[in-house]
Amino acid sequence: MNPEEQVLDRIERARRRRPKVREERVTLAHGSGGKATQTLVEAIFLEAFRNPLLEPLEDAAALSVDGARLALTTDSFVVSPLFFPGGDIGDLAVNGTVNDLAVSGARPLYLTAGFILEEGFPIADLTRIVDSMRAAAQAAGVAVVTGDTKVVQRGKGDGCYVNTAGVGVVDHPGRLGAATVRPGDAVLVSGPVGAHGITIMLARGELDIEADLVSDTAPLHGLTAALLAAAPGVRAMRDATRGGVATVLNEVARAAGVAVVVDEQAVPVEPEVRGASELLGIDPLYVACEGRMVVFVDGAEADAALAAMRGHPLGGRAALIGRVKDDPPGLVLLNTVFGGTRICDLLVGDPLPRIC
Repeated sequence: MNPEEQVLDRIERARRRRPKVREERVTLAHGSGGKATQTLVEAIFLEAFRNPLLEPLEDAAALSVDGARLALTTDSFVVSPLFFPGGDIGDLAVNGTVNDLAVSGARPLYLTAGFILEEGFPIADLTRIVDSMRAAAQAAGVAVVTGDTKVVQRGKGDGCYVNTAGVGVVDHPGRLGAATVRPGDAVLVSGPVGAHGITIMLARGELDIEADLVSDTAPLHGLTAALLAAAPGVRAMRDATRGGVATVLNEVARAAGVAVVVDEQAVPVEPEVRGASELLGIDPLYVACEGRMVVFVDGAEADAALAAMRGHPLGGRAALIGRVKDDPPGLVLLNTVFGGTRICDLLVGDPLPRIC
């Protein structure tokens, strides 16, 4: 066995081990979307609640009720700061929930909204957040139909947290999911990546970096509907939130038992995002988006899928960034701008916590 095969064998043996949380207390890394999150979810939550609807660990559960196909999702939002260029926690909560339904092939219909407020939080800020949610819901064509409010003592929260759930109906006849991806499929992104995470980081004012950036937060259901109509061979869609595009690619490679090979030069990144990322020592592939998705589609339909995405306002800069291969299974390989190839693995944590 040559050195490369030995490395791949060690990686595969490590992945086959039963997940176990080794830390005695929860850390910020457990909420990052990377390896620590994956271990926490699989070792604690999946182990406790295991059932066929939960096990795929998709963005939404696929349900069947009296013959109707539904999608159900839930999410919580703890972004800091609450208000940032291009959006706030309110529209982020609506768009994030709508997007989890949309990439599951569903037409979003109804949302819930739960608020955890800290004593002393300004009513003017709460009104601004709720108004933003109302506008985002109207723009996405969904209704907030129920909710809940809790207040915690001063110093026991961080102003405002928002929890949501969403329900949508699945009109697409096919079955979407990471496990359906197969060798020969094409990998697409709907536009430049990383803008949301970098915008949040700069908005915190902790770094002396100036950039003309706004969050990419947006509802994706119109884009996903256009894509599915043009390319029935779509296998899976994921919105690239915590952990960014790289985390999505790794999740799919692992679930499908395939290799994902990506051309680094093909990944669209705004110059401001790239520049800020270089100053921070962060790879844009790992930076969160809130209005971008990764698509896996039958290679024969790649051109049709790309054309459909580019024909939509939110997909004008969509790009084909890679292909799915047989080997090495479960890994993401990145063909770098320097002409080499490296493994693009999951990060343990996230250099940008609390970005959604």
